[in-house]
Amino acid sequence: MAINATCESTASPPVNGGASHSLTHGANGSLASALADTGVNELLGELDRDLIGLAPVKTRIREIAALLLVDRLRRERGFSAGGPSLHMCFTGNPGTGKTTVAMRMATILHRLGYIRKGHLVAVTRDDLVGQYIGHTAPKTKEVLKKAMGGVLFIDEAYYLYRPENERDYGQEAIEILLQVMENHRDDLVVILAGYKDRMARFFESNPGMSSRIAHHIDFPDYQADELALIAQRMLDAMHYRFDDEAKIVFDDYLTRRMAQPHFANARSVRNAIDRARLRHAYRLYSHPDAATSDESLTTIAAADLLASRVFADGDTR
Repeated sequence: MAINATCESTASPPVNGGASHSLTHGANGSLASALADTGVNELLGELDRDLIGLAPVKTRIREIAALLLVDRLRRERGFSAGGPSLHMCFTGNPGTGKTTVAMRMATILHRLGYIRKGHLVAVTRDDLVGQYIGHTAPKTKEVLKKAMGGVLFIDEAYYLYRPENERDYGQEAIEILLQVMENHRDDLVVILAGYKDRMARFFESNPGMSSRIAHHIDFPDYQADELALIAQRMLDAMHYRFDDEAKIVFDDYLTRRMAQPHFANARSVRNAIDRARLRHAYRLYSHPDAATSDESLTTIAAADLLASRVFADGDTR
């Protein structure tokens, strides 16, 4: 299958304008000078600062960055071992940062010269699989053209394979992906993502796909203290704050919500804050004659959280 590798993506460009980074240190080049040239240490530092927790994920990213950096230096000195395959699988529950890490990974791979552009194209089954004969191949190839030179992120990738439906066209998309993952692995990184158990069943049913995935990275659920810190960062970014009582109530909210079904980690935290903002706004709206100070406009009170059904009847909201 021919792929147009020059197709531009509408995704955000990598930092520093997407400039290509090359290492030209000669025989006396060092890892320190290579790190300075690529700016990878700064990117990894941003990853540590911006993402709460995820220690095993960050470790694997550093290992991949180290491998690519050392490979660059080895090639400069004539020790070529061939480019590594970097197709990946991210597994974990919703809200654990898989898409965010994929975006950072794209930038890091670009900085280290593994991919040309460093953009991310995020898709699901509906973007790849058609509804009738002859529809799937053009859709899949169009997505691949957009992703060339960067990272293709396929969320809930196990939905590509639906053996219970003999008229399903997902297998056609998988076969095209397999071909491109093998033949264009030096110009495209594919990241599959989804629940761990479902991805395991997907790989069992698609051994060709499993054999092309070099890195399996599991994203752990956040702990309560990590979620509280994530909430604080979200509030800071939106210029809100919890008052002292609300901080205590929110900790209680997290404990209750984490024990309920369909908890989605940081995503559930954001939803809780958004609903608290609604209640905060309605509380102010209900007293239009009251003076609105900067403090009242930015402070979420305990009552704004206690109105959640999590405290009333076990509802997941």
